[in-house]
Amino acid sequence: MKFLLSLSFLLMILSCKKSLDLQPTFYDCSPVPADSSSRNPNNSKYQALLNDMTSKGVVGIMMSVHDSKHGMWVGSSGMADLHNNIAMKSCNITRAGSIIKMYVAVTLLKLQEEGKLDLDDKVTDHLNDEILSKIKNTDKSTIRQLLQHSSGIYNYILNPQFQTASLNNLIKEWQAPDLLFYAKNMEPYFQPGEDVHYSNTGYIILGMLIEKIENKPLYQVLDEKIFTPLHQSKSFFAAKDKIPNGIVRGYVDFYSTLEVTESTYYSGWDYYTADGGLISNPYDMSVFIRTLMAGRIINTASLQEMLQWKRPREQDETLFETEYGLGIFRILTSKGVAYIHSGDAIGYYNTMLYFPSDGTTIIYSVNSNYGKIDQLISSKEAMEKIITTIKE
Repeated sequence: MKFLLSLSFLLMILSCKKSLDLQPTFYDCSPVPADSSSRNPNNSKYQALLNDMTSKGVVGIMMSVHDSKHGMWVGSSGMADLHNNIAMKSCNITRAGSIIKMYVAVTLLKLQEEGKLDLDDKVTDHLNDEILSKIKNTDKSTIRQLLQHSSGIYNYILNPQFQTASLNNLIKEWQAPDLLFYAKNMEPYFQPGEDVHYSNTGYIILGMLIEKIENKPLYQVLDEKIFTPLHQSKSFFAAKDKIPNGIVRGYVDFYSTLEVTESTYYSGWDYYTADGGLISNPYDMSVFIRTLMAGRIINTASLQEMLQWKRPREQDETLFETEYGLGIFRILTSKGVAYIHSGDAIGYYNTMLYFPSDGTTIIYSVNSNYGKIDQLISSKEAMEKIITTIKE
């Protein structure tokens, strides 16, 4: 998730929070299982790619690469914690933000398999929250449309009033009704099904729907449906543990000078809602998407539903050509089609890429963003450099 920020005001607030004195043991983590990185013939090339990024201003990066020929490679470069001079490890955990949307989509597809809902049900067939009646299009939209961002429901993060309120209290812990307030009475982008437009609001509603159907907090449902079956002890939803021990520090470059400011404690709007809040690492995320694409989390029919694509009416020429699935996107890169989801928070950025032609999987996690750093990690040019280096 990302929104426009008042630079000078945010920097004033960020400067009020001091970095913590932490010991290296705080960041201890278990090595990645079945790690063949040192034997991978591309080891030095992949490591050089990461080192190049950190030499140019990225604070720290972790990456996993998996292909059918060489197996799993993991690596890291740069720093997990600048204040305490602690290097990044490939097994560290980080915020992965909106990538949680893919996990939410998988959960809803599993609930459909269990006969608890149908994706073509209207959201209001299952959820009749008072605030939803004030969010336009919710009474017309299906679960599938919210998953595919085709509901037209206004994205609360783009509301300037929300941006101001968040900046006024960056350590506030926002609950779903607090955030949905900023989508009330806002005009929809289009009628349901007419187009696609990314909306965090829709995923907050989907998280509420999951909790209503399962009568459990979302973090518990995700644990039971995904993380525990996949033995992912380093992956969880932030509401379970908002700022867990071992999480790498986050940093922002708001002056665009690469003189970063720590922002670890300023991501409070996605602790509890399903539009963000994933905590994980590149190894766990690689296991998740590869297991998903192999048909071992949801069945083949559900996976085919997830991978039904809708093309937006207009494409942003500065980005990859993109189509929308259910909690996942399809882009056209110089090396072919890739399935993708990215996610960020203040000080963190992640991208998950899966190439269906050969199963190559690339996940990278960065503990810094904004300013000049974004050009190194999230621009089309930066992503193409990563993709072409790995798939050349």
